[in-house]
Amino acid sequence: MQLAVHVRESGSGVAAAAAALVPEVFATLAAAEAPWRELERGPGVLMTPYQRFDWVAAYAATVGLEGGRLCLALLRDDAGRPRVLLPLVVRREAGIRVARVVGGRHANYHMPVFAGPEAAALPAETLRRALARLGRSAGIDLFLLVHQPRRWDGAPNPLAALGSASPSDAYGLALGPDPEAVLRRVLSGDARRKLRQKEKWLAAAHGPVAHRVAADAPETAAILEAYFAQKAARFAQLGIPDPFADPAARAFVAAACRPGRDGAPPALELHALTLLESGRVLATFAGAVDARRFSGMLTSFDPDPGLARFSPGDLLLQALVRDQAARGRSALDLGVGEARYKSSVCDETIGLVDAHVPVTLRGALLARATAGALRLKRRIKRDPRLWALVGRLRRRRP
Repeated sequence: MQLAVHVRESGSGVAAAAAALVPEVFATLAAAEAPWRELERGPGVLMTPYQRFDWVAAYAATVGLEGGRLCLALLRDDAGRPRVLLPLVVRREAGIRVARVVGGRHANYHMPVFAGPEAAALPAETLRRALARLGRSAGIDLFLLVHQPRRWDGAPNPLAALGSASPSDAYGLALGPDPEAVLRRVLSGDARRKLRQKEKWLAAAHGPVAHRVAADAPETAAILEAYFAQKAARFAQLGIPDPFADPAARAFVAAACRPGRDGAPPALELHALTLLESGRVLATFAGAVDARRFSGMLTSFDPDPGLARFSPGDLLLQALVRDQAARGRSALDLGVGEARYKSSVCDETIGLVDAHVPVTLRGALLARATAGALRLKRRIKRDPRLWALVGRLRRRRP
């Protein structure tokens, strides 16, 4: 089913521009697939890997919509050209109909798919008015569009002007054609020497290591088995509930690692550092990918102290940067949240905004409450003493 709404308004400037955007709503992935893939193939498309059709389809088929309904919104201009696509799920939260981008906590970024820099240059007010009209026609009280990058691949994101700073930012790295030049740019000579020495000590103690990129179903299954076990141990140590205790979450990751249609790369690319002889997985890294970017989504390392002292996670990260540059990708990011391993190689901070677009009065009240909670969360995360207290409380949980 699809619903097209075209509202003409009088006036000029921003109001006229907003009126020219025609919302077209698809209720199923199958109905939206053709225009969505066409947008993805566009030479100037501006999008994150988390809004690839294959990534969203894998998520919807496994984790599901948690009682919500799909609202796949395509905004066309007056000439009928697709300009913006938002893959949304609408759910009732405290009795209010809230639209969020599909992916939840599994997606680092919830940015729309823009047809190109020209589409991303739409004034924020133009996009806000178009979303408000979409909300009225589709039964939405509030759009909660968290983790909006302020800029993406050098272009501004208009939705970033419709909210406030997220509790955490993300961290990225521009790649180049020379992998070693990239590593020299972000790692000091001393850091590179230490990593080379740790790899030598690791090989001397346990045998040579290999960097593997999962290439078939058995290899994928073996690496994922190690990832889930390593991550469960780490979450238990930190006192954090393991999201992958849910079989649906595990099924999503496995589905996203499968190749796409007609030999397209999988939505999730899986890497591991292993002992060459035994195949033991020492560290893993998985990222949502498209033709230009690797966006880190999952990582783990073997908790055995006898192995952890060789920093297998850092060794794998270095190999990952080298691999992505060699394969011609132009950017790599390590997702949302602060961590030492991210700052060790990333030279760019990706500022994030949580955007709120209320459609009704009830939506506006929830937006205000949500914004207040997010400001408090940001304050806690940006204060080392308060954040350390949160960590201690988590570890004391029974």
